[in-house]
Amino acid sequence: MENQENTGGQLQIELKEEIGLGTYANLAVITHSSSEFILDFVRVLPGMPKASVQSRIILAPEHAKRLLRALEENIGKYERSFGPISMPEEKALSFPNMTGEA
Repeated sequence: MENQENTGGQLQIELKEEIGLGTYANLAVITHSSSEFILDFVRVLPGMPKASVQSRIILAPEHAKRLLRALEENIGKYERSFGPISMPEEKALSFPNMTGEA
């Protein structure tokens, strides 16, 4: 994928093809310390006893808050265009015998 032209001092962002294809994840595990938030995106498959982290993103607390605001804004735009996102009855997820390694 080619870069967009840099006009008016805008940030030029490169999206490599292998990254642009994306990675499927159906679980996010979020942990934090005083200096960073860690988002692990995991693919859990039915009947499989082991799940693997597909991607790990490490953010400063300020960037985590910016991400939260951006997600809220984009979910609002989505719902205005396509209707409310229905959520199944929310309940705590439990994964028996699930252990992780970083």
